[in-house]
This record gives sequence, structure tokens and C-alpha cells, in this order.
Amino acid sequence: MTSESIPPVVRPHHPPAVTLAQVARRADARPGSDADSVVVTGIAVSTQSVQPGDLFVALPGARGHGADYADRAVAAGAVAVLTDVDGEAAARAAGAPIIVSDRLRQRLGDLSAFIYGTAEHSPKLFGITGTNGKTTTAHVLEAVLRQMGLATGLSTTAERHINGEVFVSRLTTPEATDVHALLARMREENVQAVVLEVSAQGLTHGRVDGIVFDCVGFTNLSIDHLDDYGTMENYFDAKEILFSPERARAGVVSLETTWGGRLLAEQRIPVQSISADADTEPDWRLEILGADPSGTRFRVTNRAGEAVESSVALLGEHLVADAGLAIAMIVTAGYPAEQVQAAIGSGIEVYIPGRTECVSGPDGPRVYVDFGHSSDAFEKTLRAVRAVTEGRVIMLFGADGDRDPHKRAEMARVAAAGSDIVVITDHHPRFEDPASIRRMLVEPARKAYPGMQIVEVSPPEAAIDYAVDLAREGDAILWAGPGHQDYRDIRGVRTPYSARALAREALGRHGWPAWDQSSLADA
Repeated sequence: MTSESIPPVVRPHHPPAVTLAQVARRADARPGSDADSVVVTGIAVSTQSVQPGDLFVALPGARGHGADYADRAVAAGAVAVLTDVDGEAAARAAGAPIIVSDRLRQRLGDLSAFIYGTAEHSPKLFGITGTNGKTTTAHVLEAVLRQMGLATGLSTTAERHINGEVFVSRLTTPEATDVHALLARMREENVQAVVLEVSAQGLTHGRVDGIVFDCVGFTNLSIDHLDDYGTMENYFDAKEILFSPERARAGVVSLETTWGGRLLAEQRIPVQSISADADTEPDWRLEILGADPSGTRFRVTNRAGEAVESSVALLGEHLVADAGLAIAMIVTAGYPAEQVQAAIGSGIEVYIPGRTECVSGPDGPRVYVDFGHSSDAFEKTLRAVRAVTEGRVIMLFGADGDRDPHKRAEMARVAAAGSDIVVITDHHPRFEDPASIRRMLVEPARKAYPGMQIVEVSPPEAAIDYAVDLAREGDAILWAGPGHQDYRDIRGVRTPYSARALAREALGRHGWPAWDQSSLADA
């Protein structure tokens, strides 16, 4: 992946300055004789992210040591290098002042918070974790806070927001160095409330270290990332880290899956629950009041009888559950329910990139582009699409290469179970053979549903054209996986690619109108 293809780190315009001696003391390291004269204004762990004035943290890695690249960091403007004993010799050869410490990964969040001063005068902080629904919950949270009159910040898989300014995302949860740089920039822009999407990798890799959230939320847990965590228990343990006193002051958990109940039972911070299930007794009750293809009206009510009723342009009870979770989190964080109701009584004004996003026009088949890439997401989204579709449902999807292969068969079976026609294509092949990935999807789908129309079409440009050609008035096409993303990862290269644009082009070729829902983001 080239450096040109990676979005830049969002940094503060006027970063605070600390001396290398102060950094060394914070890292439990002995400063050199010249450390008082070296001024540090930023911190980076990648040579591609280094800016003049940075401290370059040379971490040990699986394939080498960051200290081997210290000369590149210094050439890019790093004023000093922090490394461990193993990297000391290589770092010293770069010619810049160095400090040596241990447990560098564990220290990264605290050092980043110290250098950028993000622990001081912090805005209200919200964090969201779970398998599915993190991005939806985060965007709804920000939208409601914004409608309440607050200057907001957002960091999700889809994009970053700073008081209305939009940036491209790098990772679901960036490195701790980048997260604190982003928070420092938000503080410069007088942001009052920040919403961060927090992945399991972000928690186990220390990317939100140095942050204490005012309120955290848990959406659900389903099979995903077992290539990283091995078992669902390990995966849950990674998520549970967010609900500890070192990370958060309070939390709200959805009881959508049994894992939410586990979090509630094992709570180490004050935790409230939310559910639409009549067989549960949650702290917050979610009720669906009405739904149509344009959106859903719903109400959430807590044990004290405080209620917030609103509507949102989201399709499916699972996405409305995310909106309910967002509202419960805002009230749990200390904002009065009456203030929330006054702000969103006429509806939540939110655009969520690539989440069951309709790209078709008023006539012809409906085409939805969605980011969901797990069997659980497939099942819920297909059910939502089926509920508002008079005709057939055509499912178009692929699977990530070099990612958990264990979930592919279940993805394929669920896709076939919830649709009338399945079209299997490519997604991010990365360094894996695309034909092999497709075979791991086609075979279990055909085995589970031998009489069903299950078609393999590559590349995706041909697959969406094939699906639109099959579709008739009243049918729906769900293209799951790519969502809002604007690239495909092919052998480490981010190749420009937009499922939304390809779907609109295919509709146009077959004489159907299309619609650009993303224009609502600027409304």
C-alpha cells in the first residue's frame, strides 16, 4: 500500500510543546544531557506519519524493528527517537537524540495524551464497541448531540468529523498517537462532545489508551475477527476492556445478544441496559411505533418514566436499536431527556454512509449498498429489506481476503436463506486468490440450497450489472460488504472503487433512475 493511498493524520494546527526531558521522565527513561533543549510537538509510530518536531516511537514488530527506520523518521523531521533496548543501536545510528524505555506499546497512549495535552479540558467523550452497529450508533449519537446545539467531533470506520469538517478515515480505531492528535485538533475547534468508534483491535492494541470516556455503549457480539482472537470468549474479553474503570465512567449495553447480558452481570462501572424484547426487563425500553421504506418512528423510555420519541431514516429494527442505544447513552452521560426530546422530536437528521443506503430512484428495482460483512449483519439487513420489498430480493456480496475464513460458509448460507437470488463476487481480495474466496462462498450456499439460483460473477463491475439486469420493478438488490468504501485492496494496493457509483451506473445502463443519498450529508 503506497503512502499516497493512505489518508493523512489529522493534527492540531498549534500543538503544545514539551521538552524531551519531560517526555523521558513520563516514559520512566533517563534523559540525555541535551534533552532540555529538544522541543517535541508531536508523536508518531509510522515514518509515513512523521512531521517536523515529532518524537518517533520505534516499536518492535513481527517482521522487524521500527528502529531500523529511524533514519527515515529523522529525515522526515523527527527531533528524537524513543525505543527499547533492542532498538537502541539502530536508533542511535540515525543521529537524533534518543531515549530508551520498556513496554513501549503500553506507554503509547499515556505519552500521546501528555504530548498533546488531551487529558486537560477534555470534551464529553462517548465510545461505541460491538461487532455490528458501531458506525450507525456513532453517527446517530453525533447527529443528536449536534441537534442539541453542541459542537461535535466524530471518528468512525466511515469518516471523521470536526465541528462540521469531514475527513477520510484511516482505521476504525487509529493508533493512539493519531487518536490523541485528532482529539487535540477537536479541542482547537472548540468541540464540546466527541464520539469514537472503538474496535476490539483498538482495545487490545492500546489505541484508546490515555482516554477515559464519559459513557460507552455496546451494540452486540457475533462471529467475526476469530482470525485475531481464536474464540468468541477471547473476542468478548477484548470488547469488555472498554467497560472498566480505567476506560469509562458509565455504560449502556444492548441486550440484543446474550453477550450484553454478560456485560451487565460482570459490570465494573455503572451500566444500564436497553432492549426491545418483551421478555426482558431493561433499564431502557425500545418500542418501534411505525416503519416504511422512508424510515422508522420509535420511542425509548427509562425506568424513571422519562421518554424520548423520534424518527430516523433507517431501514430495519437492528439499526433503530442502534439509534435507541445512542439516545440512552446521551441521557446516561448527564444530558436531560427533556433536552434530547426537544432537539429531535421532529426527527433525527443523520446520514450514515453505506448503511443500507438506497442508491436507486423512485422507479424500478431498489438497490441498497451496505457495509455489513458478517453473517449476523447479512441476516438482519436482508430481513429489513424483505420487509419493504414486494418482489424478489437479490443478494450480491463477496468476502475479505486474508481475513477470517471461518465465517465465509455461514455468510453464504445466511445470504441464500434470506434472498431469492444470490450473486457472489469479489470484495477485498488482498493477497488471497479471488477465485478461491468465491469458491468458499459458492459451495456452501449451493450445498445448503441446491435448487436456488446462485451465480458467481467476477469482477464486481460485471456482478452489479448482472444483478440489475435480473431485477424487475418491485425487486430489491442488496449489495453487502463495500458500503461507503472508495477502494478495493488488491495485492496491497488501494484501487479506486465505489459500489455506490457502480450501482448507479448499472441502473442507468438498464434505463432505471438513480439517487445520490449522500447529498443529504450537506443538507
